[in-house]
Amino acid sequence: MRIHTLLVGAAALVVTGCTADWPDPPPVATETLLADHEEWRSNRERRLVTPPGGSVLWNGLWDIPEGETQFGSDPALPMTLPAEDSPPIAGTLRREGMVVTLLPAPASGIRVRTPDPNDPDAVVETPVAEPLVLENDRSGKTTRLALGSLGMRIHKEPGSDRLWLRTWDEDAPIRETFNLPDYYPVSQDWRVAARFEEYDQPRTLHFADVTGGLVEFRAPGELVFQADGREHSLIATAGVNSSSFFIVMWDSTATVNTYQGGRFLSAPLPDESGWTTIDFNRAYNAPCVFTEYSVCAVPPRENWLELHVTAGEQRPEKAVYER
Repeated sequence: MRIHTLLVGAAALVVTGCTADWPDPPPVATETLLADHEEWRSNRERRLVTPPGGSVLWNGLWDIPEGETQFGSDPALPMTLPAEDSPPIAGTLRREGMVVTLLPAPASGIRVRTPDPNDPDAVVETPVAEPLVLENDRSGKTTRLALGSLGMRIHKEPGSDRLWLRTWDEDAPIRETFNLPDYYPVSQDWRVAARFEEYDQPRTLHFADVTGGLVEFRAPGELVFQADGREHSLIATAGVNSSSFFIVMWDSTATVNTYQGGRFLSAPLPDESGWTTIDFNRAYNAPCVFTEYSVCAVPPRENWLELHVTAGEQRPEKAVYER
C-alpha cells in the first residue's frame, strides 16, 4: 500500500502495516480535498448558529413531566425563561403520555411559526390564543413556537419516552462572532478504506447520553479499517432511510486536545463491493461542547479506538459545557 503524504503539517500517527489486499480509498487530488474540507467546515460553522438546529444558540432544556407544568419568566416556575422575552407566566404545557398541549396564558405573546406558502425561505407567525397540540422534532412535522426572540419546540430522542422543552435565542450576539475551534491539519493519511461487516439483522442499541439517560440507535453493522498496523472497528448506525452512517467514537486525543466525551463522524454507505471511506479529517464535536442544553450520546466502549486520531475538530480552549 502506498504511503500518503501529509497535506499540511505532520501526522503523529502514520497509517502503515496494511495487508497487500487492503485497498486504498479512492484517490482525491490535494487541491480538491483541501477545498472540499474548507467548504464542509464553513457549512458546519454556519449551521451551528442557524436556528433551530444551531446548538450554539440553545439556551434552555427542561424535562416535561406528566400533567401540567407552567413556564414563563417568574423564577419560581419550574421552566424559567428570560424576562426580556417572556411575561411572568407565558403558558402551561400539559403532557398526557406522548402528547403535549400548549395552554397559552392570556396575551402571552406566544406565536406559532409556519412556512410561508409564498416564500420558501420565510415563515408566518400567528398568535396562539387557543390550546395547541405540539408535534415534537422527531415527528416530521415539528411545531415551532416563538416568544420574544426565543424559539421553542418539543424535543424527543429516538426510542425514548422522554420529552423536553427546548429553547434558543434567535438574536444571540454570538451568531455574528462564533468561530469553530481549531482542526488538526488535513491529511490524506486519515482517509482510510473501511470494509462494512453487516450484522445478520440490524441491532437496536442504546448508548448512554450526557443527561444520564439512553439514546436508541439502529446499527446495521460495523466498519473495519486498518491503521497503525492493526485492524480496528467502529459500530456504524443508520436509519432505514439514511444516506450515510453516523458514528459516535472516542480516541486517545481526548486526553489531550479533543473533546473528552468523544467525537461524531459520518461515512458514506458502502458500495456494491462492501467498501467505503472513513475520512477522520471530518470528525467533529458533539453539541454538548457548545451548550449545556443538549442530549448527546456517549461513545459505547466498542467505539473506543486504541488510536491517537490526530485529525478532525479539536475542543475549544474551554468547552462551553464539560460534564
